[in-house]
Amino acid sequence: MKKSRFNESQIVGILKEHEAGSPTKDLCRRHGISPATFYAWKAKFGGMEVSDVAKMRALEDENRRLKRIVADQALHIDTLKIAASGNF
Repeated sequence: MKKSRFNESQIVGILKEHEAGSPTKDLCRRHGISPATFYAWKAKFGGMEVSDVAKMRALEDENRRLKRIVADQALHIDTLKIAASGNF
């Protein structure tokens, strides 16, 4: 996945500028982003503070790690079932 030029605190700052009344078109031109990118950020980070974004990022990382553990366990269980049945 491509790394963004902006970190979470910068994104939240840009969204705060928009909430303060700055027009979307001018805001996008000033920061060098497309309106589609702006609205994607708004959908993901809208109404959040920087601390909320950090918490969300930590939860996403933990969720990713737990999903990997569950997938490994399911694979291990399937392997044990095949070995126990004797059809190998």
